[in-house]
Amino acid sequence: MHLAYFPGCSAKGSSLDYELSTQAVLNALGITVWEIDDWNCCGSTPAHAVSTELSSALCARNLDLAAKAGADQLLTPCPSCLSNFRATAKRLEDPDFREKVNALLDTPCAETLPPTSSVLQAIGELVDCETLAKKATISLKGLKLVAYYGCLMSRPPELMHFEDPENPMLIERMLEALGAEMLDFPLKTACCGAAFGIPKRPLTAQNSGRILELAANLGADAIVTCCPLCQMNLDLRQAQAEKAMGRHFGLPVPYFTQILGLALGIAPQDLGLAKLVVPMDALLPKLAPKTSAPNA
Repeated sequence: MHLAYFPGCSAKGSSLDYELSTQAVLNALGITVWEIDDWNCCGSTPAHAVSTELSSALCARNLDLAAKAGADQLLTPCPSCLSNFRATAKRLEDPDFREKVNALLDTPCAETLPPTSSVLQAIGELVDCETLAKKATISLKGLKLVAYYGCLMSRPPELMHFEDPENPMLIERMLEALGAEMLDFPLKTACCGAAFGIPKRPLTAQNSGRILELAANLGADAIVTCCPLCQMNLDLRQAQAEKAMGRHFGLPVPYFTQILGLALGIAPQDLGLAKLVVPMDALLPKLAPKTSAPNA
């Protein structure tokens, strides 16, 4: 397949480690993607609050670039970007809305646009767990992890089409195949506070603190996520959550691509692990080369 790639704004700054680890893992798995030329911000949250037509035009321009370059599919690592792309594609089915969006673009949007998917979904579809385990050189055995998807990855279900909207299991299946012990995590799709981290910091601190507290109570070594904003709230703002909850957590919050990358034998510096605010240093010694033992 001809896979286009939209990194999203955060990939070039606040979630650079997500971008580094995503590219490293895709390369290791033999999944070839190309970054669309001259892409622009999808509008994130602010544009949608101002104008549905404007925000959709921002997404439509990127989809149009991918379509005109012959992409079979457009991948993005960010659930928020994915949600915006899919919402735009749905709205463009209305001829009147499409006309309003085209009026904001330099040239009309292509009639047929490539479907969009998250990097997580694409890896799950292109590489089954058995193949993933065969490609791994390092065992994750000894790590107790919880998967945290956030509230956007599977919602709304009629738009995102990602497993059970309340209980997705893709990250668990992947990391269990690599030897990790995945703990049942009831808050895996609860909201971390999202973009309220700036205007309503106490709200985000409480929401994130609840997630961190449950993970700590379960005995997790780390919280594995797939969303840049969730990762920021749980990692960068973990001290605020600790203050809100009145306890220390010290829980690393790596991206799923960073954990996959470690299992695939990719060096920590190539996965951006040094960018984590709460380091994974204490967990790395638990990793060891695979053996022929079951679940190794």
